[in-house]
Amino acid sequence: MKNQFPTIKTERLLLREITDLDLENIFNGLSNPDVIKHYGISFSSLEATKEQIAWFADKKQMWWAICSLDDQTFYGAGGLNDICNKENKAEIGFWLLPEFWGKGIMNEAFPLISSYGFDRLKLNRIEGFVETDNYNCKKAMSKLDFQYEKTIEDSEIKNGKSIRIDVYAKTK
Repeated sequence: MKNQFPTIKTERLLLREITDLDLENIFNGLSNPDVIKHYGISFSSLEATKEQIAWFADKKQMWWAICSLDDQTFYGAGGLNDICNKENKAEIGFWLLPEFWGKGIMNEAFPLISSYGFDRLKLNRIEGFVETDNYNCKKAMSKLDFQYEKTIEDSEIKNGKSIRIDVYAKTK
C-alpha cells in the first residue's frame, strides 16, 4: 500500500499532492517567463511538462501544489527535493504564478514545508540555492530564518551564461 501523501492546511491555504490533473497548472507556471527567469527548468509544451509531473512523484522529492483552501485556485508549488536520509538534509524550492506574488502566500507555505521536513522527515538541514540576482527570493529566505552561507561562483550555465548561486540554510 502506498503511503498517503501529507496534506497541510492553514486558514487560507491547502498544500496537497501534485497529480496528473495539475499538468496545465504546472505548465502555466514553468512556461511563464517571469517564473522561469530564476528557476532551473522550463517547458514549452504540455507534453514536455509531463516530465516534471513524473519528477514530483519521485521518492527523492516531496512537493506540494499550493492552492486556495477550497482547492479551486492553484497558486504554485513548493517542496523539498534531493531528500537525503543518510545526511538528513534536503533542498527547498518553490515558485508561484506571478498574479499571486506579494500576497504572503510563500511566507505562509514556506515554514510549513520546512517544519514538515524537520519534524516529520527528521531532517537536520534544509538548503536553498538562489541565483545571486534573485533579490526577492533572497529577501524571503532571510525573512524565513534561512542563513546566508556562501556564494558559489560559476555554479552553472543558464541561457549560455555562467551564473552565481547563493547558498542559504536552516538547521533544526
